[in-house]
Amino acid sequence: MLFTPLHDRVLVRRIEEDEKTSGGLIIPETAKEKPQRGEVVSVGAGAKDETGARILMDVKAGDQILFGKWSGTEIKIDGEELMIMKESDILGIMA
Repeated sequence: MLFTPLHDRVLVRRIEEDEKTSGGLIIPETAKEKPQRGEVVSVGAGAKDETGARILMDVKAGDQILFGKWSGTEIKIDGEELMIMKESDILGIMA
């Protein structure tokens, strides 16, 4: 993939959740909410502070993350649906 986000932005691939509930019921596609988990595909170099120094990113490619329900912008690159968001929209990194 030939895309690198700028500044403090992160490119994320959603991780799909299970299609069944714990009781074994199958959730139809129309009733599913979009997942709030994802894998970081690529990150920008980081924002700059007032002096021009780079602020390093806390996430890196390959990290599995949680993000807010309404975070980011959906985009399509090479036929794949991805999201681009600011690092501040990320709630945490999965261990």
